[in-house]
Amino acid sequence: MISNNLTMMTDLYELTMMQGYFFNGNNDTVVFDMFYRTNPSGSSYAITCGLDQLIDYIKNLTFSYDNIDYLRSLHIFKEEFLSYLAGFHFSGDIYAIPEGSVVFPKEPLVKVIAPIMEAQLVETTILNIINHQSLIATKASRVDYAAGGGVMEFGLRRAQGPDAGTLGARAAVIGGCVGTSNVLAGEQFGIPVSGTHAHAWIMSFPDEYTAFRTYADMYPDACILLVDTYDTLKSGVPNAIRVFQEMRDKGIHPKLYGIRLDSGDLAYLSKNARKMLDDAGFTRAVISASSDLDEYLINSLRNQGAAITSWGVGTNLITSSDNPAFGGVYKLAAIKKPEEEDFTAKIKISENPEKITNPGNKTIYRIYDNKMEKIKADLICLVGESYDTNQDLKIFDPISTWKKSTIPGGTYHMREMLVPVFINGQCVYESPDTMSIKAYCKKELNTLWDENRRLMNPQTVYVDLSQPLFDLKRSLLESKNK
Repeated sequence: MISNNLTMMTDLYELTMMQGYFFNGNNDTVVFDMFYRTNPSGSSYAITCGLDQLIDYIKNLTFSYDNIDYLRSLHIFKEEFLSYLAGFHFSGDIYAIPEGSVVFPKEPLVKVIAPIMEAQLVETTILNIINHQSLIATKASRVDYAAGGGVMEFGLRRAQGPDAGTLGARAAVIGGCVGTSNVLAGEQFGIPVSGTHAHAWIMSFPDEYTAFRTYADMYPDACILLVDTYDTLKSGVPNAIRVFQEMRDKGIHPKLYGIRLDSGDLAYLSKNARKMLDDAGFTRAVISASSDLDEYLINSLRNQGAAITSWGVGTNLITSSDNPAFGGVYKLAAIKKPEEEDFTAKIKISENPEKITNPGNKTIYRIYDNKMEKIKADLICLVGESYDTNQDLKIFDPISTWKKSTIPGGTYHMREMLVPVFINGQCVYESPDTMSIKAYCKKELNTLWDENRRLMNPQTVYVDLSQPLFDLKRSLLESKNK
C-alpha cells in the first residue's frame, strides 16, 4: 500500500510500445503534455495535486529481478528488451505546476521531455497519480468554500481502496480541509487527525448518559458527543448538557467540546440544539455535523441558518461522487530526432475542436491584475517567448478567436507556472510538506475572483494561446487538411 516502487503499475501497451520502439531503433526525444479538458464538478478551476508522489515514482523507477521474471512469463517480450529494462532508469526532464496551484483546462500540468521509450512508460502512472489527487483536492476546495472553513475529511471507509483513502485525505487537506479521520494519512503526511465516537459506543452502555460521562472522563480536553443515537433533542442534547455541567462543576474546562449530529434535519436540529446549549451557558460548545454532506447540501444548510460550526464530510468528498474521474490525458506534442537541434511540433486532430491538441514545446504564463492580485488569464505559449509587462498584451480565445482583449501595459504582471522537477533524470525540486502546500493552495484560491468560485455557473477563467503558438497550430491544421 502506497509503495514507493510503482514500476509495474502501468498499462501493458506502454511496455509493448516500448519494445516496438526498442527494436525499431527509435531513440527520438519527445515532449508529452499531461492536461485535462474540462473542470470537474461544474467548477471554473481545478487544484493540481500529487507531484510529491510523482517524484517518488520517478526516483524509484527500476525493474527488479522479479519484475523481469514476470514479464518474461508473458511470452511477448524478447530477451534483448528485457535486458534493457533490467538496467532502466529515467534520464529525461520533467516540468510541472507546483502542487496546490489553481489550474485550468488545456494547460500542461506536467510536461515530460525524454527519449520516447521513457516518456511512454511513465504515462499511466503520472495520469493515475495526478488525476486522482487533483480531483479530490478540487472537490475539497469546493466543499471548504461552501462551508466557510471547518471541514474534516471523514471518508476513509468509503474510499476506493486504502491508497485512494490515504492519498485522497492528503489531497483533501491540501484543497482546504482542516484535518482527517485517517490516522495513516496523519502519520505519513503530518496532517491533523480528529475523531469522536460511533453510535456503537453509546449502544454498548446501559444508557446514553453513562456513555457520554465515560467518554468525557476519558477525553476531557476534546469532548464531542454524538447525540442522535436515540432522540437528538429529547435525549441526546439534554444528556450532553448534563455531562458538560458536571465537568464545569468539577472545574474542568475543555479546550474543545460540543455535540455531533449525524442524521435527521440538520438545520432544524442544529438551531434547536444551539438554543439549548446557549440557554445552559455553553455558548462555546461546537456543533459538528456529518451525514452524506457535499458542497450543495452544506450551502443549503447555511442558507437555512443552520447553527453548525464544523463539518465532517466523507463519501461525497473522498469519491468526488458527482464527478468521479478527473479526465486528465497525456498527449505527444513534439519530436526531436537525435541528429536534430529543434523540436518538430505534433498535433492530434479531432472532429471535436475541444480534443485538438496544442502542439510544440510549451510553457504557461499566469497574468495577474496589479491592483487586486487576481488572475486575469493564463497564456499558453512556446518555450522561448518573452513578454514585457510594460507593453500592451493582446490575448484571444483560441477557439472563438473573435473574443479578444487588450491588457494595458503596466497594469499586470506575469508568472511562469511550469517549474523544473527532473533534469537529465535528476530531481532538482524539493517538494514542500503537506501543510505548507495547503497554505500555498489557500493563497492560490484567493487569486480567483468571487465570480470564479461560485458553486453554480461560475465565471470562466480565460486560457489563451500566444500568437506564435496560435499561428503554429493553425498552420499544422491547414497542412493536415490539404
